[in-house]
Amino acid sequence: MRLSEWRTAAPSREAMSGKVLAVVEPVVDALGAEPDPQAWVIWGDDPAVRYVILVGTPTGLITCHVRVNVPGEGPRTNAKLARWSRVQLGELAVEMQGGHRVVTFQVDQLVVRGVDAEGDGVAEFAVGILAAADGRPIPEPAKRRSRTGRATRNQTAASSRATATSRTAAGTGRSRSTAAATPTGSKRPASRTRATEG
Repeated sequence: MRLSEWRTAAPSREAMSGKVLAVVEPVVDALGAEPDPQAWVIWGDDPAVRYVILVGTPTGLITCHVRVNVPGEGPRTNAKLARWSRVQLGELAVEMQGGHRVVTFQVDQLVVRGVDAEGDGVAEFAVGILAAADGRPIPEPAKRRSRTGRATRNQTAASSRATATSRTAAGTGRSRSTAAATPTGSKRPASRTRATEG
């Protein structure tokens, strides 16, 4: 995810307000990140007070500690750039259980973790970090063909099938009623014929 996209994902409105980003973005830029870089935010226990932003660059990893509101000072950012040779990266691990995916990736002492769609974001971030650490370009975020989109298409197809079934059933009902009416109608002329002959 891009840094700007985290604003809408923030658990509280104040966590990434304009005032907070005004002290975060210049620091991240000064440490060599591209404009609106790919980033991961570890919200921690109290995201309305403090959290950590991780940004991968060709040179190294930016770790940005954000204080949302320091009394008498406002938002504060403390960031550092560590060369990739000094950064300890763990394995990217995926666990599947009960239809849910749990993705875990460790960067230094920080654990990045996500479930399902958030887990996909963790995997995407981790792949970018590993690429940068190997000296390769950080891949652009994939245009995800989300499972939600697939589910929507499946629901639409199911709805179409249900509509077709109901129409068929309605048509069958009409044909049955017509068939039921036909013998009744045919008996009446036959009885009239017998009455005439008698």
